[in-house]
Amino acid sequence: MTENRNALPASLLVVSSGILWGIYWLPVRSLQTMGLSGAWGTAAVTLCAVLVMLVVTLLRGSRLRTESYTGIFWVGLGGASFALYSIGFVYGRVAIIILLFFLTPVWSTLIGRFVMGWHTPIMRILAIVVGLVGLGVMLGAGGEAPIPRNVGEWLALVSGIMWSVATTGMRVHTDLEPADATLVFVVGAFCAALPIALLLDPLPTAIPFQNSAAVAGLALLTGALWWSLFVVGLMWATVRLEPARTGILFMSEVLVGAVSAAVIAGEYLSALEMTGGALVLLAGVLEIQPWRRTPVSARN
Repeated sequence: MTENRNALPASLLVVSSGILWGIYWLPVRSLQTMGLSGAWGTAAVTLCAVLVMLVVTLLRGSRLRTESYTGIFWVGLGGASFALYSIGFVYGRVAIIILLFFLTPVWSTLIGRFVMGWHTPIMRILAIVVGLVGLGVMLGAGGEAPIPRNVGEWLALVSGIMWSVATTGMRVHTDLEPADATLVFVVGAFCAALPIALLLDPLPTAIPFQNSAAVAGLALLTGALWWSLFVVGLMWATVRLEPARTGILFMSEVLVGAVSAAVIAGEYLSALEMTGGALVLLAGVLEIQPWRRTPVSARN
């Protein structure tokens, strides 16, 4: 009974987080135009998130000392995966970056089935097939092979794999409270973003003085809203849902991201790309169908 009560709010939190993350590319690219080039915008945002969550955990207390290093590792890996995803937005098209990340249900289902030995409902298998077909149609809409073509797309693909592995590990090994988990998550994100920024981009030394307050304010707002508030909710939900379900419900981001990029950035989708996106969304609908018929174990 508790599992059923937790499943609905957890699912709603994941969907609403996906909607917000669908417009996350806006502050990331804004920081780019304001002087924080490449991965430095993500490094700044995640650093601000670390500072916010340190304050939160100091005020409310923390149970991190009682958590195993294994559990902390998986949460930190999840944060690192989101950092790669965030960085991808400054190097590739928004819709493509999002959809490459959303191969996560494929990796999560394969890990759950062949590594963890979890049961895989037939409808979920069908959902994965439909999602892969949709992804192939979208990436291959220009007549090219449906594979990543630039740094941003490869980062998005790797981030999806990392997120699938991390959510599986979190589900099995993590008992952290949401606020503590978010602190570890954003620390993991910053630890991934900083070396990537150093590797891919020069140090940002040309931020105009008049932009400095705006840059700091936007980085702090983005870190507090996207990386702190909504990640707290996502951390609470992730350990209460199967990894494949988490990835598929998070697909609300696909529609919001594609539409916002078309309207605001002029990244319009062709008919084939829209067809592929529709198939990806259909995969989410198919996955939800067996929910009540195939209950799974979840944390309370």
